[in-house]
Amino acid sequence: MARLAVVSGGGTGIGRATAGMLAGEGYDVIIVGRRAEKLAEAVKWIGPQASAVTADLVEPDQVEAVVAAVDGRPVDVLVNNAGAFIGGDESTLAARAARWRATLDSNVITAVLLTEALRPLLRRPGGHVILTSSIAAQRGGGGAYSAAKAALHGWMLDLAVQFGPEGITANVISPGYITDSEFFDGRMTEGGHRQRVDSTLVGRAGVPDDIAEAVRWLVGPGGSFVTGQVINVNGGTVLGR
Repeated sequence: MARLAVVSGGGTGIGRATAGMLAGEGYDVIIVGRRAEKLAEAVKWIGPQASAVTADLVEPDQVEAVVAAVDGRPVDVLVNNAGAFIGGDESTLAARAARWRATLDSNVITAVLLTEALRPLLRRPGGHVILTSSIAAQRGGGGAYSAAKAALHGWMLDLAVQFGPEGITANVISPGYITDSEFFDGRMTEGGHRQRVDSTLVGRAGVPDDIAEAVRWLVGPGGSFVTGQVINVNGGTVLGR
């Protein structure tokens, strides 16, 4: 039986590229997201090894639909990629609280619930848990989004300690500026794009495949001795931390 990977936020951008890479490596892939139409498009693009579960991972009962789709199989790779920058009014304390809670739900609680639901099914030894963070967690500038992504770093350290004796790795991948995704929908200007490219050392924006290649390394033989780490994939925009 083929190895199994579960990728949240798998319908677009980094999640779709990662799921496609894993399918190319011979994995069966379950992609998870809230929008059935985007998932259907991604499954068609990835190929016959992919299937989809439409679920809002903030809701515990919907997380159970992913567990049902796994159907008792060992999970070799879990990529917690679901998340978003959530804009909104912060002119009152109530509005600020609502935006922060929504941001934490989208970027942290989704990962916590999915990981805990699949924890008993992670392959022992040999499983891999990956959390998708952001350069914003390391340099700030994103308010609630920066704080939420930074929370994943601390939680990942706990996971690495818990999972290590069972032969499971846990790591964070922290992307820099990535184009060809929905993250900046309607928010990116030509000047903003140029500034972000100029802030790299390599003179280009990242693309989803850059992150998928980091996942390929972490879940392959070369990454078997890597756990408890934040892997920066940012073109040198932020150095060494």
